[in-house]
Amino acid sequence: MKADIHPDYHLITIKMTDGSEYVTKSTWGKEGDVMSLDIDPLAHPAWTGGNAKLMDTGGRVSKFKNKYAGLGF
Repeated sequence: MKADIHPDYHLITIKMTDGSEYVTKSTWGKEGDVMSLDIDPLAHPAWTGGNAKLMDTGGRVSKFKNKYAGLGF
């Protein structure tokens, strides 16, 4: 087996959106680094069951709705 081909596996701190933190092992960053999450299971609608907002970039959603308005969507 080749030497020095595997990434360093060390402890880092994960900071959730609510400010809580926990320590886990990872190959990300360096020993003791803090990873701050923007989206996590505490805030994302896929895990919380909340409603996601539909972003209409350039009127695509309204264009789609107008095109297929007669089909009852």
